[in-house]
Amino acid sequence: MDSTPSPARPRAPRPAAPGAARPSVTELRLSAFRAHRAATLPIAPLTLLAGSSGSGKTTALHAFEVLARLAAGRVLDRSVPDPAGCVPEWSRPDRQGRRGFRLGCTADGPEGPVRLDLAVQVEPELRIVGERLTCGGRVLLATALRDPRRRSVEASWHTSGTEGVTRAALPDDRLATALLPLHVAGRTTAQLRVLAAAEQVVMALRPVFSCDPRPERMRAPVPAGPGRLRRGCDNLAEVLYRTRSECARRHARLVGAARLGCAGEVADVRAEAAEDGTVRALLARGQGRPDTPVGRLGEGELRYLALALVLLTGPGVLAVDAVAEVPEAYQSLTVLADGLDRGLDPEQARHLTLLAAEMCARGHIRLLGAVADGSCASGVPGAAVVDLGA
Repeated sequence: MDSTPSPARPRAPRPAAPGAARPSVTELRLSAFRAHRAATLPIAPLTLLAGSSGSGKTTALHAFEVLARLAAGRVLDRSVPDPAGCVPEWSRPDRQGRRGFRLGCTADGPEGPVRLDLAVQVEPELRIVGERLTCGGRVLLATALRDPRRRSVEASWHTSGTEGVTRAALPDDRLATALLPLHVAGRTTAQLRVLAAAEQVVMALRPVFSCDPRPERMRAPVPAGPGRLRRGCDNLAEVLYRTRSECARRHARLVGAARLGCAGEVADVRAEAAEDGTVRALLARGQGRPDTPVGRLGEGELRYLALALVLLTGPGVLAVDAVAEVPEAYQSLTVLADGLDRGLDPEQARHLTLLAAEMCARGHIRLLGAVADGSCASGVPGAAVVDLGA
């Protein structure tokens, strides 16, 4: 046999050669996921999903996050908190009473485009019933549920030898692609190709930061801590207290962004510690005028400031499940921003989109955001708008 299951940690993915493209998701497929049916969404470094309420923007972000959690090795029930809600309303049970959802993506990188397609059964039991990894028109990995009584699927992957395929039983609650480094020895060219394709998908999906700032939670002082920004950005002051001195250049860019998106003069964006161990964020007004605590800012200003901070930081600051074994230079962080223009006026949305375009062009991040109005990206270099209401 060419593989032996082991409880050891997966082998570190092999990084691409310097100068090679970082693995990144270039397509999201929602074959049957909530309201989406046979939907294919192209994903550029900066992509805005536009449309009215109910068009499926948040759903698409959720689907991406589900894939990212599975790629990080999480079990299915932790990756999909509301599995029943992911099943399309138009879906009808088959003769065995089974219903579920299907989704997938394409990850591009040194191995070329690699497709991952996934079928998840929700009723009567939550399990992954089918998975396929394809590269260059060849199926490198496929799984199928052969015996519903067992909590496993039969996995087969391309390998060497007379049969050309190796089979093994894998758990039905985890992504087989993420488990391959534990099972494939990597001794032959065929095995190395399977591993490289799987690792490219994992590296493209796994480093994700989902962001939806909650202004009502950002106004009060917060306890000092490690300074890793949370999903709702409620610990904005804590992060500013840490990052203000870490990178003067990026902090200067944040101050510049604040000047464009916040009312009044902005000389600095800073945080101060109190004797009780908490920190609060302030806008320094300069010219001897008193500072303004961010708690006094409007909701749009707070969301704008938080999103600008997200765009200007990275895996070391954001609460991201990055691939620790791979240098940051080889990873591509994807920010999922729901309601990117929510509460913002047109000028704020425009300034934020321009900042996102700048950071995405540098390869600092990739951004997939949901907006009600895609006009904020009009004429912005590199910005792609996918209209879900069309």
